[in-house]
Amino acid sequence: MANIKFVKEDLEVVAADGANLRFKALENNIDLYTFSGKLMNCGGYGQCGTCIVEVVEGMENLSPRTEVESRKLKKRPDTYRLACQTIVNGPVSVRTKPQKDK
Repeated sequence: MANIKFVKEDLEVVAADGANLRFKALENNIDLYTFSGKLMNCGGYGQCGTCIVEVVEGMENLSPRTEVESRKLKKRPDTYRLACQTIVNGPVSVRTKPQKDK
């Protein structure tokens, strides 16, 4: 089992190993999207790049970045992931809607 801690929301949820991070966030009413992301998100297919999270702890417990993520996040820190492309395989802490200037 994998615990996912959403830092800004101060909420920890339990997920089975292999769970999709975006699905678990939405299932637990975690708001992943900024205003424009709410209007333009692709529904979890990695095409829009609006479900960005920052991994605070547990990067080793996530699936590797996909090619889609590498393209969409090439100007972002290595700790940024697209929730829709991220599979959780152990405990992790993430920050939703990270600031661009970090």
